[in-house]
Amino acid sequence: WAIGTGRTASSAQAQEMHRAIRDLVAQQYGTAVADDTTLLYGGSCNAQNAPELFSQPDVDGGLIGGASLKAGDFAAIVAALK
Repeated sequence: WAIGTGRTASSAQAQEMHRAIRDLVAQQYGTAVADDTTLLYGGSCNAQNAPELFSQPDVDGGLIGGASLKAGDFAAIVAALK
């Protein structure tokens, strides 16, 4: 999975990578900076997988591509962040 492939990481895979990134930021810059850093999921995010992805503790949001072209789908993704 990678940006633009149409393949989505599982929510567990996304969480694992986001946690690893946050841990690296903490090692380099401290826990306060790591906790204050917003980490966005950059894979294929849509109305169906956004709730599960965004429920992960270290996934703070997503980069929305093609799904943003349909107002209803985009609204569902935004709602998943709340």
